[in-house]
Amino acid sequence: MLSDPVTPRFGANYVPSSGWFYSWLDYDGAAVRRDFADLAGLGLDHVRVFPIWPWIQPNRAIIRRRAIDDLLDLIDAAAEYGLGVAVDLVQGHLSSFDFLPSWVLTWHRRSLFQDLEVRDGLTSYCEAVAGAVATRPNIFAITLGNEVNNLWPDSSTTPVASASWAQDLLETVKKAAPDVLALHSLFDDAWYKPDHPFHPVDVVDLGELSTVHSWVFNGVSRVDGPLGPATLTHADYLVSLAAATSLDPARPVWLQEIGVPGPDIPVDLQAEFTRRTVEAVVHNPALWGITWWSSHDIDRRLLDFPDREYDLGLFTVDHQRKPAAEALASVIADIRTNGVTPAPATTLTAPINPRTHPDRRAELAPGSPFHQAWVTARTTGPVHITLPSN
Repeated sequence: MLSDPVTPRFGANYVPSSGWFYSWLDYDGAAVRRDFADLAGLGLDHVRVFPIWPWIQPNRAIIRRRAIDDLLDLIDAAAEYGLGVAVDLVQGHLSSFDFLPSWVLTWHRRSLFQDLEVRDGLTSYCEAVAGAVATRPNIFAITLGNEVNNLWPDSSTTPVASASWAQDLLETVKKAAPDVLALHSLFDDAWYKPDHPFHPVDVVDLGELSTVHSWVFNGVSRVDGPLGPATLTHADYLVSLAAATSLDPARPVWLQEIGVPGPDIPVDLQAEFTRRTVEAVVHNPALWGITWWSSHDIDRRLLDFPDREYDLGLFTVDHQRKPAAEALASVIADIRTNGVTPAPATTLTAPINPRTHPDRRAELAPGSPFHQAWVTARTTGPVHITLPSN
């Protein structure tokens, strides 16, 4: 028997239309409200937002109250438009830039994940921000940071240290915000790279639900192009892989990032990619919700971003809806009218168990024999992944 479906949540990762995240340095509540009006108009129900760690904690002993007050105003603005809010803490990594406080750089360079003084500073930061945002009723989740595993090459760690770091900070967040989901965010090297020091079990064991980020420039678009079945089902593949790897069969999976990066997804195909990708994943019974990256484009007057980062928004910087936005709004309206319809799935057993053999993760990566077999099976309907026992 299939359980009664629960309609997934739909949201956007909030990139301010004016000034990108530099806008935190000169916060403008009116501009934020204009952006949130855009998103509410699509039928979205939440935003994921990104305060910048070093601008709140420029010194290990300083937590800037004014910066926290700006964040609280943004959360209140979201509530005015009926939007729930998820807050990420350790930024950390955003759109190819890393933002780290000076007290972990240059002469003070030390590992974010292994140095105990850094851990003390991060604990103070997470405790302060989590406690503040938890006072707002529309806060539903706090994630430790945006793809914190992007920071490891310059910040030494091990699998044990990475997991301990996350577990300790999740406990800090949960203590400060007991009624809010505490989550951990990793990009997909955790699933596919054999030597990566963040493991699949970190995704599915740490925090209160699993989060996955589906980016087709990780290699999957080279398998069969922008509208090929591997590309269109990569999000569903990651959700299914996370569901299979969890020890809790009821643990939800949040598709926390997905977007239409060029040149992998050409402009004239972005609406179709959006519609077909969302339609492929939305009926997965493990899916908690979908959060699009991103809300708004980056102004091209800002320099030094990779070219694909500028045009990922659902809206232009002057608030015009883009084709992906129209497609997403249409799918959301249809799902909210007709609900989701999980169907019986065929079963495919993975060649390895990523819990016990993370050194063999490449056997699950896009283009691997298993992935290709999954894609072939997925063309005829849903596919349930099972893992070998060892």
